[in-house]
Amino acid sequence: MMRLVVVSGLSGSGKSVALNMLEDLGWYCIDNIPAGLLQALVAYTLKDEEPMYRRLAVGIDARNRPGDLQAIPQLLADLRRSAIRCEEIYLHAEDETLLRRFAETRRRHPLAGERTGLAEAIAAERTLLHPLADSADMVVDTSAMSVHQLREVVRQRVEERRHGRLSILFESFGYKSGIPGDADFVFDTRTLPNPYWEPALKPLTGKDAPVREFLDASPEVGRLFDDIVRFVEARIPEYERHNRGYLTVAIGCTGGQHRSVYLVEKLAAYFSARHPQVLIRHSALPG
Repeated sequence: MMRLVVVSGLSGSGKSVALNMLEDLGWYCIDNIPAGLLQALVAYTLKDEEPMYRRLAVGIDARNRPGDLQAIPQLLADLRRSAIRCEEIYLHAEDETLLRRFAETRRRHPLAGERTGLAEAIAAERTLLHPLADSADMVVDTSAMSVHQLREVVRQRVEERRHGRLSILFESFGYKSGIPGDADFVFDTRTLPNPYWEPALKPLTGKDAPVREFLDASPEVGRLFDDIVRFVEARIPEYERHNRGYLTVAIGCTGGQHRSVYLVEKLAAYFSARHPQVLIRHSALPG
């Protein structure tokens, strides 16, 4: 069965990094294809029946006619009905991050010009790509990611995902740095007892045994864990019925060091025993 991955997103968000990673993993990759040619490309690769086309990844950006971009979601839906495994991955980042990346690389934004500044170009690009962002199977916020981290996300969530299996990511974060832009569901742990105020626990993380013991002793923590488990378990069949390939659950605390990390580790352990593809990301921890 042919597998097609469409990689789209904002300029500067890491599309080239994602495509390069897929190419390194043996995918046949084409960047910046005109959106209007996607259907013809798929038809050609199916007719050719070359093994190298069985895993095809294409990059699509805002340098397309709006109508062609708007047609992509329906085209992918039609391809899925013809037994082609289609996924759309959408990458984005915060405006400040994109502005900094363009300043550091001194690249020109594709929509910028004499009368259009960088900030205006980014805003216009978000509008043009909204249909793709809205229909994406997986949205990745690369604001806090290094190139290495993004490559690892692509490897774990795209390359290693098996057909018909839901990839579940539990992600910890700190509210002081903002809510992750790729979360399907967000849970707040800031009402729970905070190990930060215990001098011996302050330098530790939710992975360390003393912090786990501290939080294990709190009935409030146990109740929130049970509530999240019930909620996520109820959502998984819904995602599977709608052929959604990716589910991202974000757990936040003030700094992203203790409570959110603890709960992500505990939730991942629980769901790993029941589902074959469960991943962890700690956005506020080093590495």
